[in-house]
Amino acid sequence: MKVLKYFIVGLLLALPVQAHEMVPTYPRLEVSHVDGLLKATMKMFNKRADVEYYEVGVFDKDFNPVPFVTAYNVFKLEYLGHVTFDIYIRAQDRNRAVYVCSKSKIRKDSNTKTAISSKICSKFKDR
Repeated sequence: MKVLKYFIVGLLLALPVQAHEMVPTYPRLEVSHVDGLLKATMKMFNKRADVEYYEVGVFDKDFNPVPFVTAYNVFKLEYLGHVTFDIYIRAQDRNRAVYVCSKSKIRKDSNTKTAISSKICSKFKDR
């Protein structure tokens, strides 16, 4: 019975894990064209055939939300597709904002029964 447990755990560890990618890993906040706002440019790549939508958020060191603006908070991203987007935060929130994260959004009406949602975070440079 013990051998069966080890076999099952080994099998699960050997299965491929698919997620999305977001770069840069350590984005830099730069002065934007709008006074009082800072900008970071991010790129996202979708490696999951079962997920089309991703939500973006900015968080502090305790993962509390920090106000930000981007073109869309939820992006539609086709399988093997990529998107480049800008995130704007207030200059006064520069020291609060630590992470920018993206999370896969599972559709309720999807035919696939995906149970795993992936979340990837990048840490702002100089934090």
